[in-house]
Amino acid sequence: MSTSRRHLLRYAWLSLGTAVVTIALKLLAWKLTGSVGLLSDALESLVNLAAAAAALGALLISALPPDDEHAFGHDKIEFFSSGFEGALILGAASAILWAAISRISNPAEIQQFGAGLAISTLASILNLIVGRLLIAKGRAAHSPALEADGHHLMTDVWTSTGVLLGMLLVWVTGWTWLDPFIALGVALFIIRMGFQLVRNSVHGLLDRALAPETLQALKAVLKRYESDQVHFHALRTRASGSRQFVAVHVLVPDEWTVRKGHDLLEQIESDLRSVLPAGQIFTHLEPLNDPASWDDETLDR
Repeated sequence: MSTSRRHLLRYAWLSLGTAVVTIALKLLAWKLTGSVGLLSDALESLVNLAAAAAALGALLISALPPDDEHAFGHDKIEFFSSGFEGALILGAASAILWAAISRISNPAEIQQFGAGLAISTLASILNLIVGRLLIAKGRAAHSPALEADGHHLMTDVWTSTGVLLGMLLVWVTGWTWLDPFIALGVALFIIRMGFQLVRNSVHGLLDRALAPETLQALKAVLKRYESDQVHFHALRTRASGSRQFVAVHVLVPDEWTVRKGHDLLEQIESDLRSVLPAGQIFTHLEPLNDPASWDDETLDR
């Protein structure tokens, strides 16, 4: 396993430990207060634990080296982890909706506001710190699983903030009927995040092209080489977990030697890697004056 992968695994373990601590804190806050709003927050944190475990498993598998059956590596497993987290969020939202609707029919007084709010606030601060860290490290390492886990924690932070503000309002006004409606708001908010994670996972599994700004940077490199003698087409990009792939056809004069064409491709690939340092670059050389070369742009020839 590479040093960078070992580094990412440490953050996945950190997320797992954070989930255990915040679950304990939020369940304690719910027990003290009896608030269904705080219960919804605790249920969302239970999902964090499962999501952190899924992210850790995905990173362990994606770190495996390529083999005969998986020549391009195992990175795509991270998109499954991201989709799994989205599905878990949707499941948690369903449980929160059920609890909130039940409480609307059977309202209950909330106890020990101060202690419950203090404990829940501590858990939210912990999630905020770890969530921001995971997002930053996930983006830097192009790890969908780690970044999704960080977004999941940040969702927890925002829902917790909404719950805490709502609980303060209940405390000040005495309007206990607000408690289940706060939980309903939490459920609707995290449903949106769940669908976003599932959508991003599906895009990754369908080999979505790299970000528009990255694609423009790649095209700018190719444009520097374009001339009457050198043309490009069939530029394709995709991401697979932390790996990024680029393929392009390069058309050169028929009379060029293999050596001259090869040297040009080496220069082009080197410059493209300045945009994608860890990218996998594939170039295909074709004769400029052959009409078949110009028709060779479709994926299925």
